Amino acid sequence: MHNIADNLNRLHRQIQQIAERAGRDADKIQLLAVSKGQPATAIRTAYELGHQRHFGENYLQEALEKQRALADLTDICWHFIGPLQSNKTRKVAEQFDWVHSVDRYRVAERLNTQRPATRGPLNVCLQVNIDSEASKSGIAVAALPTLAEKIIELPHLNLRGLMCIPRSQPDLQRQRMAFAQLATQLNTLRHSTRLARLDTLSMGMSDDLEAAILEGSTIVRIGTAIFGPRQTPG
Repeated sequence: MHNIADNLNRLHRQIQQIAERAGRDADKIQLLAVSKGQPATAIRTAYELGHQRHFGENYLQEALEKQRALADLTDICWHFIGPLQSNKTRKVAEQFDWVHSVDRYRVAERLNTQRPATRGPLNVCLQVNIDSEASKSGIAVAALPTLAEKIIELPHLNLRGLMCIPRSQPDLQRQRMAFAQLATQLNTLRHSTRLARLDTLSMGMSDDLEAAILEGSTIVRIGTAIFGPRQTPG
């Protein structure tokens, strides 16, 4: 427990320091604890420290098992951040508060149809393949405006913004370039009256946290730096 507590405290200090350098309000940067490969007990430990409520999972079956084990923690906010196949959308629509990895209208349409009316709209981000890597999920930059305009019409989804997982880069300036591109794309979308309320940039992980915050990230996705090495495969 002390390790998770120390890690979270260190990360919050780091986010605060970087935000100050960027002239930003650190309170507007959400630390998303990526708990894939970690047991439910680790999530409970982080939760019971008092501040961490947002947790991210990549694999549906693993996440559902943890959600059942932690059902008593009623104010956890669950984020699905992994690639999402059409045949997995129902449980994601039913059990999660956020989906960061929408990259096809078919997936968005299914999430919209399958979202329980009692839960309110599902927050979604469009995953952008910012470096055009064949090995990664995400929509091409050129196709982004059309997809965003279509998704904004779906009544049970709340389009919040964009997500990316850029190519690993060895230095801060190269890292910042990819994140700056995503921020530019968000600003471009917001020129449309119907998309002006988009407010989320989900970008930055342990190795490029600084670059992401300097370029405007509002959600940073951190796993190992909080929980340590994964304890289960995945």
